[in-house]
Amino acid sequence: MITLKDIAKECGVSFSTVSKALKGSPEIGAETIKIVQQKAQEMSYHPNLAARTLRTNRTYDIGVIFEDQTGSGLQHQYFATIFSSLQMTAMSQGFDVTFMGSPNTAGFDYFAHCKYRNFDGVAILATKFDRPDIQQLIKSDIPTVTLDYISDRDHSAVMNDNNAGMNALLEYIFLKRHTRIAVIHGEATHVTEERIASFQKFTRIRGIKIPESYILQGIYHDPVTSGEATEILLGLPLPPTCIMYPDDFAALGGIRVLNKHKLIIGKDISITGYDGIMLTSMLTPPLTTYMQNGSLIGKLIAEHLIDEIEKTDSCLPSHSIVSGKLIRGASVSTLSQ
Repeated sequence: MITLKDIAKECGVSFSTVSKALKGSPEIGAETIKIVQQKAQEMSYHPNLAARTLRTNRTYDIGVIFEDQTGSGLQHQYFATIFSSLQMTAMSQGFDVTFMGSPNTAGFDYFAHCKYRNFDGVAILATKFDRPDIQQLIKSDIPTVTLDYISDRDHSAVMNDNNAGMNALLEYIFLKRHTRIAVIHGEATHVTEERIASFQKFTRIRGIKIPESYILQGIYHDPVTSGEATEILLGLPLPPTCIMYPDDFAALGGIRVLNKHKLIIGKDISITGYDGIMLTSMLTPPLTTYMQNGSLIGKLIAEHLIDEIEKTDSCLPSHSIVSGKLIRGASVSTLSQ
């Protein structure tokens, strides 16, 4: 087995220099780092995890919690992108990542499981954040980073700019002269609260009166509930001219219902999604949506978490807000005056 001493001998540098160079330490010059890392690759060096664990009292394993009501797991492109970026960032710094999906066992305790697995830190991407075990985990001494959730306790979090996303979509819809705008939102979460608040503020400022019947609840990433809500909206005495769906995947359920009613999207009725997954860009017409930056989100989650792990005593909680971009598809038509 190739060791750090072997690499040090080949490069003509000290053991500690090799150790720091492989970590990319700023204490070592860029040229030395390049030489050492290249030599390590040539010699097929792999770190001895067991030795490193004994030396540092760490497992170099990060847990990731993700669960949703639809049980879709990481089949959803948005979350798959986040997880992939998180994993690549963590692995580049010597950490493994263990995914924890929706457990079927009644009474499953995430906090107890994370203690048992001895994770160095835990990223919480999606769950019911009010669960007692999740709250216990966030309040524990285990470093945690949450996605789209901040509690009353200081902990690191990465937040999507839901206000910017809703405003970008609504500005575009309003530009197309729509005022009968309906919104189908997901289950009660911090994300939902932010989006509905942004919707109500935008329409209030512009003097657009939205009836209560235009605001319906569905489930994130669930085409079934979005389809059912679409049926309700179409059955109103004065249906909306534009329907905003909670996410792109959920919008597929609405599209199926609109097709069943022989309504041409982008002509007879307008719709928008959220997330910007590749699938909806291939629809006819392409979906107008707001693309979230999953790659940056995953990278920041990993960086914040590893920062907390490496600097337990000196690291201050970090809160990052990530914006996306509007995708102007052809699913929103311009109304005649």
